[in-house]
Amino acid sequence: MAAQTTPSPIKTVVVLVQENRSFDHMLGWFKTLNPEIDGVTGSESNPISTSGPTSTHFTFKDTAAYVDPNPDHSFQAIYEQVSGKPWDFNNPDPNPEIKMNGFVQNAERTTPGLSETVMNGFKPEMVPVFKELVTEFAVCDRWFASLPTSTQSNRLYLHSATSRGAMSNDTQKLIEGYPQKTIFESLEENGYTFGIYHQSFPATLFYRNLRNVKYVDNFSNYDLSFKRDCKNGKLPNYVVIEPRYFDILTAGANDDHPSHDVSEGQKFVKEIYEALRSSPQWNEILFLITYDEHGGFYDHVPTPTGVPSPDDIVSSGPYNFKFDRLGCRVPAILVSPWIEPGTVLHRPSGPHPTSEFEHSSIPATVKKIFNLKEFLTKRDAWAGSFDIVVNRSTPRTDCPEKLAEPVKMRHTDAKETAKLSDFQQELVQVATALKGDPLKVVDNMTVSSGLKYVEDAFSKFYDGGKKAKKINGVDDIVSAVASGAKTSTTFVKNIFS
Repeated sequence: MAAQTTPSPIKTVVVLVQENRSFDHMLGWFKTLNPEIDGVTGSESNPISTSGPTSTHFTFKDTAAYVDPNPDHSFQAIYEQVSGKPWDFNNPDPNPEIKMNGFVQNAERTTPGLSETVMNGFKPEMVPVFKELVTEFAVCDRWFASLPTSTQSNRLYLHSATSRGAMSNDTQKLIEGYPQKTIFESLEENGYTFGIYHQSFPATLFYRNLRNVKYVDNFSNYDLSFKRDCKNGKLPNYVVIEPRYFDILTAGANDDHPSHDVSEGQKFVKEIYEALRSSPQWNEILFLITYDEHGGFYDHVPTPTGVPSPDDIVSSGPYNFKFDRLGCRVPAILVSPWIEPGTVLHRPSGPHPTSEFEHSSIPATVKKIFNLKEFLTKRDAWAGSFDIVVNRSTPRTDCPEKLAEPVKMRHTDAKETAKLSDFQQELVQVATALKGDPLKVVDNMTVSSGLKYVEDAFSKFYDGGKKAKKINGVDDIVSAVASGAKTSTTFVKNIFS
């Protein structure tokens, strides 16, 4: 039972965060369905060269389908995409003017011809599950990534409203685990429950505290547990669903990361929605679907500046970033029987005049719905909360029970012998810590071997955690028990101390 009561009809918040797509790329053309959506008209363009006034322009198109290769979305690339100026390592400008005119220039610098991919979006009928959800429920057309950088740092903001100064992959910090307090601990402290339903490997293990033995039962295999828990009305107060991040022949990745098939992501969202819709908890659920960052794809809305740093940490060189501006706009869809059909959520009305929707809005909203005692950082205290979308006096009874069937986009096999993406490497690096094997070389792993490694690591972590719960005084040395090595206890104590 929860320790506190709340007037909100929402008792369960469900969050799915997909990978690497901008708002305009996924939902920009939805403006044709609802002109209130701040999407695209087809007049949007970017020049090949921002320094040439007569440069050829690429216009944004509506022919996106299967996307390969993966556009650059590093801090340096995003700097150029949003400002039109290449990043200068020798003389960086910490406060560039935001023009959103450098996407083509950066794409062509990276891979000639890539502009056709970057300046392209999906027609609504190509993503039919999103089309139905946006029509039936709500879309937020002003939700930004928390940082103008890649996956890892943005995913840290999802549940903790800070990256603790991280702007890119830091192997040592991944092995140690990021130490900040998360919304998971806040919920527990206030008597609420949470659950992480994962497929290949949970990225929430980026957080050091979630490697604690006492939380091992909060992790569940999605395929084995999610539909069952929905059917039995056993979903916890806060549900995080993690997709398949690895693309193999027998199970295609469904996280939407290029070059993964977006139709697999559509199937996944459809499956989640239909399980929630049939649950006895349906009238108490608010379901958010968003993306960690824009993945290098074009978006026309300028990225906000002058935002508060969560904890006054400045990143290390060469960026020396002050965490005072957001990343690009990403899709955000909100689903609940308490939402009017066709709702469009724009800029939040508070809590501050400059507040925006960004990933820190997740812990901010969870805090508000469940009346938690305190914010995590200055960032979630500033971010807009999306519970305002719940504005009916009674739940709807006309919500669709089934969604449209997605159309397969990729007609080739999964590239399971390909090298790992940066994000996949980061997941493997976390797995090395769980196995007590931090010196493991991951650079040469393939997608299939990386998946096998992380699944084995999590299995040992989980089984070892179950055993460790029976040992008095054991807390955050799950991997020591899991690894079975004689020296692992000392090793892991050193890592987590």
